[in-house]
Amino acid sequence: MFFSRLRKDIEAAKQSDPAARNKLEILLTYSGVHALCYHRFANRLYRMHLKLFARMVSQYAKRRTGIEIHPAAKIAAGVFIDHGAGVVIGETAEVKEGVVIYQGVTLGGTGKEKGKRHPTVERGVTISCGAKVLGGFTVGEGAKIGAGAVVLKEVPPFATVVGVPARIVRINGEKNEDL
Repeated sequence: MFFSRLRKDIEAAKQSDPAARNKLEILLTYSGVHALCYHRFANRLYRMHLKLFARMVSQYAKRRTGIEIHPAAKIAAGVFIDHGAGVVIGETAEVKEGVVIYQGVTLGGTGKEKGKRHPTVERGVTISCGAKVLGGFTVGEGAKIGAGAVVLKEVPPFATVVGVPARIVRINGEKNEDL
């Protein structure tokens, strides 16, 4: 199970990063791949109700990689975190396969509410540098979030959102007429 997920993560990096030369280089040098490995171990500990140890692994991983992922977050295999410094993924976040996350991205909450307070990011989403996705809503399949965007509400599938607060500028590659 661990190795099949690792293979998918490495393959995602190889497909998403034009600078990736080979799988060994990715395995040895990509901090996003390392952070996901630590997260999978921390998540396992968390599900075994060893929450303190899970948090300790998570904090160790943050110091080593610059990427902070809460041990309870659900992250599928085949996610790529590129140049991950400053990435934060909150406790109730869910990230599906094929998602690409660039540096400085936050998948966070907006306050101290209980329950689902972090986003669900569907398959094939790209979240550009410095974007903040805040709240317990869904970012639809294939969506693109522009650099520096602050997303505070649901994003439909195959939409492109930009700005602060984020607004839809394209859906299915077509300009949004509501601009």
